[in-house]
Amino acid sequence: MKLQKELEALIEAAVIDETTAEKISQYYKAKQDAAPNRLFIAFGVLGATLVGLGIILIIGHNWDQFPRVVKTVFAFIPLVIGQVFAAYTLLKRPESAVWRESTAVFVTFAMGACIALISQIYHIQGELSGFLFTWTLLCLPLFYVMRSSATAMLYLIGVTFYGFEYGFWSYPSLPPYWYLVMLAALMPYYYWCYRNRPNSNSMNFFNWLVPISVLTVFGAFSNTFPVLLHVGFVSLFGLFIAVGNLDFFQGQKSRNNGYKILGELGTIFMILMLSFEDLWSRIGRKVNDFNLGELSYTVEFWTVLLVTLAAIALLYRRYAKHGFENISLLSVIFLLFIPIFWIGSLIGGGPVLMNLLTLIVGVLIIRAGSQQNHLGQLNLGLLTVAALITCRFFDTDLSFVIRGIIFVVLGASFFAANYWMIKKRKTHEQ
Repeated sequence: MKLQKELEALIEAAVIDETTAEKISQYYKAKQDAAPNRLFIAFGVLGATLVGLGIILIIGHNWDQFPRVVKTVFAFIPLVIGQVFAAYTLLKRPESAVWRESTAVFVTFAMGACIALISQIYHIQGELSGFLFTWTLLCLPLFYVMRSSATAMLYLIGVTFYGFEYGFWSYPSLPPYWYLVMLAALMPYYYWCYRNRPNSNSMNFFNWLVPISVLTVFGAFSNTFPVLLHVGFVSLFGLFIAVGNLDFFQGQKSRNNGYKILGELGTIFMILMLSFEDLWSRIGRKVNDFNLGELSYTVEFWTVLLVTLAAIALLYRRYAKHGFENISLLSVIFLLFIPIFWIGSLIGGGPVLMNLLTLIVGVLIIRAGSQQNHLGQLNLGLLTVAALITCRFFDTDLSFVIRGIIFVVLGASFFAANYWMIKKRKTHEQ
């Protein structure tokens, strides 16, 4: 309606003729018809979820009154209904995103409910990790067949819970290797979204959910020498930054680049955490107590090695295409941290080196934000320096007056830096 009014105004002003206006109207109408209604899809998925949960609650209210055979039939009814709708969607509505998404989500929940109910009816014992593994494995072909991004996200969440449950809470605690296989099984669909829906909401969600999933489960790949995962996490964040710097993300909004945001914030968190002397004392004791000759036999060593090599490969790829100018300090912190970790744990001086590195990082981020006229980068650098100073309050016996003065100076610095940046922007606009 708004477009039609604008076209009429342009015709009256003799900017375009009626033929051109008609072509413009038809173009946007065809474009609107081709694009799926995102709100309609969201309500379709929500409706399917509520219907599935409602059926489970209705059956559950009278569950104890039913004989075993009836219970078994009820357990399969939602799944059968979901399969019927899925067949109808594939045969009659294959291009309807609303039908594909809502039907696939309904089948997903029906499948989980069926597994849980059959286990309860026939008293099949098992761990939560086993239930999650079976459920997610059965959902794997579903989002490929139905092309359902919502189901793929549910699958990723289920895989993450499985990896976390199995890696941290199972006994004996073992690395969740099947998590890697199941995550790899999602990657072809992720790549398909990248090729066919690069600017879709589903792609934006995946760009956050995938790194969050890996970060959640990463700590579970440890059972012999867990202290080495300090290096692993720093390398993992370096890998996230390298992925976030790929050409695909250059045209994207910053908030959709979950890899880079998590990588930069995670790197700063790690170097701040490792600036405490007490932590280095514990690291030094554990390293000295461990037989480093057996390091290559540990899960941690191979985990850290593979992640570090992947980060180095992507970093080199960026250097080969763009040179040193487009490589930030945060993206190479993982390379600097490896020698610092071994020097600090075997010889000493780790806290000093980390404090110095954190200060340099903060100052260089402030400098980069100033040069690029980027308020986000400027404030990130200021927050890094402020956080470092705050952390040192826990290691020193400064009086409250001195601490108060330092905080006043920090607050004034934030205000002055942001005021100067905004003023600089207005000057350039004029």
